Amino acid sequence: MQDKFERLKIRIGAIVMLEVVALLILLYLFGWVAIALGVILLIVNIALIAFVIIGYEREIRENSLTISKVLGNDAKEAFLFGQVGLVAYDDGYSIAWMSDLFEERDIDFIGEKVTSWLPETVRLFQGEEDVIYLTYFDHIYKVERKADAQVLFFQDVTEEQELEKAYHNEKIVMGLIHMDNYEETTQYEEESKIAMLDSLIRQPVVEWCKEHGMFLRRVKSDRYLMVLNESIYQKVEQEKFSITSFVRNQSQEHDLTITLSMAFARGTDNFSVLDEMVNNLLELAQSRGGDQVAIRVHGGEVQYFGGHTEAQEKRSRVRVRVMAQTLRDLIEKSSSVLIVGHRNMDFDCMGAALGMSSIVQSNRKEAYIVSGSGGLEEKLQKALVGFESELLQRHQFVDDEMAWDICDDEALVIMVDHHNADQSGAKAILEKANKVVVIDHHRRNADFSMNPVMVYIESSASSTCELVTEFLPYQVNKVQLGYEEATIMFTGIVIDTAKFKNRTGSRTFEAAAELKKFGANPIEADNLLKDSYSEFEVKTNVLKYSIRKENGIIITPYQGEQILSRATLSQVAEMLLSVQEVEASFIIARIGEDEVAISARSSGEINVQRIMEKMNGGGHFTAAALQRKDTSVELVEQELNEVLREYFKEEEQDESNPA
Repeated sequence: MQDKFERLKIRIGAIVMLEVVALLILLYLFGWVAIALGVILLIVNIALIAFVIIGYEREIRENSLTISKVLGNDAKEAFLFGQVGLVAYDDGYSIAWMSDLFEERDIDFIGEKVTSWLPETVRLFQGEEDVIYLTYFDHIYKVERKADAQVLFFQDVTEEQELEKAYHNEKIVMGLIHMDNYEETTQYEEESKIAMLDSLIRQPVVEWCKEHGMFLRRVKSDRYLMVLNESIYQKVEQEKFSITSFVRNQSQEHDLTITLSMAFARGTDNFSVLDEMVNNLLELAQSRGGDQVAIRVHGGEVQYFGGHTEAQEKRSRVRVRVMAQTLRDLIEKSSSVLIVGHRNMDFDCMGAALGMSSIVQSNRKEAYIVSGSGGLEEKLQKALVGFESELLQRHQFVDDEMAWDICDDEALVIMVDHHNADQSGAKAILEKANKVVVIDHHRRNADFSMNPVMVYIESSASSTCELVTEFLPYQVNKVQLGYEEATIMFTGIVIDTAKFKNRTGSRTFEAAAELKKFGANPIEADNLLKDSYSEFEVKTNVLKYSIRKENGIIITPYQGEQILSRATLSQVAEMLLSVQEVEASFIIARIGEDEVAISARSSGEINVQRIMEKMNGGGHFTAAALQRKDTSVELVEQELNEVLREYFKEEEQDESNPA
């Protein structure tokens, strides 16, 4: 009916135009007298047409059914009470009828196309969505299309949406703030100096929490508990947790090492769960070096913000002694000990395994190094061949099958130089073991898939060999560490510190000195790391692909046919840092037929760990990497460039918002 009416109006318009043309012809042929009569007739004609159209429109509206006419007033009131409206349309999507809800709200689009009134409905008509939500004059409507009829159902859900939003905004978030290195900094300071530090750092933290409406309570001299809601949390997240930047800047201005580690647990109303989550998150943030924020929604993955500074050396000798005692007790209560390294073991991993094997044997327990299937780096393989006869006299090396038979309910498994089961050279053994110990120096990146009985992760340490060396003086019985083991451990420290240039503290040199007492030979270590001519040639070829970027970045996407080892990638990345004004280097190459890797190194200004984690890799502040299957060097390079742009954009925002 509506379409017929539209066609009628078009025809009437055409008739009026013809009459106007006829008048012009009369004017030309017969003059003004004839035209006067014609005008009178035209006016009468237009009046009659207007009367017909108005009457026709009135008839259409009178013929339009209302809900009350069809179902009665009770049904009409029910639809209005439920704030439900109906819109009927024709084959051309023109609105033929709108129910009483729209009439009450002075909404009248009868005769107009639905898609012109509400463009969002196109998604319904095209079948992209079954239900859409749209806002129209302060009302939120849930709109659903009736599949077998030309009707749209509208339900006003404004109140429900506002209640849902209010409920979400009022959800509880629990947080912890820890002042990294505060106790170490203030331990021997005068009261006046401590008061000055508190005014510089502690008071701004309190004011920041007060400004955002958080509940804050100090639980230790260097730790605060925060309780806030989701709305406040969203605001501080948008500000990129600016208090961490403020504290870092204040510390740097006054030559201090105090930073903030923060944790936020969300997504549940169970306070016990939130408490457990937030404590684990704070432990994660600190084990990754501090100066960062760890966030987790219940049931989701951990997210990190920050991590702008290198981990500071802060582990005490008391902690080392306690960990050594705990480890000794676990060894004594075990039937045997299996030592597991990561895949493709390097000098640090093997050195730590040899050191732990010597410690276990000093406690009169059988030790087995699982190295049969995880693989060894090329230079380490050559070193083990050279030291084979001596090492086989003092240590037992087993493959996965032998380790599986040895691993009974009372066996202890020690993970060295890694804490992620997926990176392990013997993942099945970890899954079978009842007791697992983790000793690592990498920044922790997630919760453990296993349930370790002891965790010793110190990201401030240069290497795992450094951590294991510190255990040696705290053993009841003398540890028999030979020249070969000491040299391999020393080599592990040399590699992980880039010859004592990176991640090196006073404890690193003390560990090196301790190994020297056991006969470690620096000259032999240097010889173990020397390249053959063919290796030198490969590295030179890789360097040809280097591209210099902004911000002191060099990216080397190796496009050659040769498959490279991860050791080669890391060594080339280290070489590039020797170039002036280079702050970070990224080497991209194939390490297998269907696997591409990145080796990233930094001089200390750029956090390559954060960059690699954005690509699902990991590592240290100054040394990180990733491996990815079923991709190409070109695709990985494109992703890296995008991640670098995002990283430096975040850095600029952080610097522009220091407080």
